[in-house]
Amino acid sequence: MNTTIQAIPIAKLAIAFVPVLAVLIMLYYWSREARTSLYGLSRMLVQLLIVGYFLTFLFESDSAWIVTAVLTVMVLASSWIALRTTSVPRRELYLLALASIALGGGTTLLIITQGVLALDPWYAPRYLIPLAGMIFGGSMNAVSLAVERLEAEMSRGTPYIEARAIALRTAMIPITNALFAVGVVSLPGMMTGQILSGVSPLIAVRYQIMVMAMLFAAAGLSAGTFLMLLKPHLAKFGPAGQS
Repeated sequence: MNTTIQAIPIAKLAIAFVPVLAVLIMLYYWSREARTSLYGLSRMLVQLLIVGYFLTFLFESDSAWIVTAVLTVMVLASSWIALRTTSVPRRELYLLALASIALGGGTTLLIITQGVLALDPWYAPRYLIPLAGMIFGGSMNAVSLAVERLEAEMSRGTPYIEARAIALRTAMIPITNALFAVGVVSLPGMMTGQILSGVSPLIAVRYQIMVMAMLFAAAGLSAGTFLMLLKPHLAKFGPAGQS
């Protein structure tokens, strides 16, 4: 059996958009609102094409400085995006989010890449960049859910300690659901990709266990750190934060 992953020709890739076209037609005739979906699909195509060329350059560059710059942009951008769910001006909480994601996500990334995978060199971009993307993305979502829920609970008059606990549980819901579903409801993208490329399912499972552990740790550490750092700044939430 040939275990080499199949390269998809452009002509065959276009076939994947046949059912997509059917959905767009249905959206148009039922609600006249296919424009948003069409725009989203167009952005997806452009963004992924750009990312594909950029990653090709990055993987071939073998430069620690370029990899470090990419990681820095990831942390800076994810920290800003994470605060979009709060009514507090983002610039007022940005340093807290930055410290939380850098600490929680960065520590997890260091342990995984140097402790588990023992990358050589440490900046091996083919491994470091995809893993960093998953880790900082998970940290970003956790912080975003945590700050939104904390603000909502404190607006109801919930004491900070109780609100913090609720916010942390809320931040962990997506990854916790994923832990319950993995292997039963779904096969994660990384594991599926490895199996399609010919890797033994038993090896792919080990990598997926590593991924699930790192996502859980990054989310919990980042959200927990943010909620603790936020305590002296509760007044930024207005009257609710002063109660």
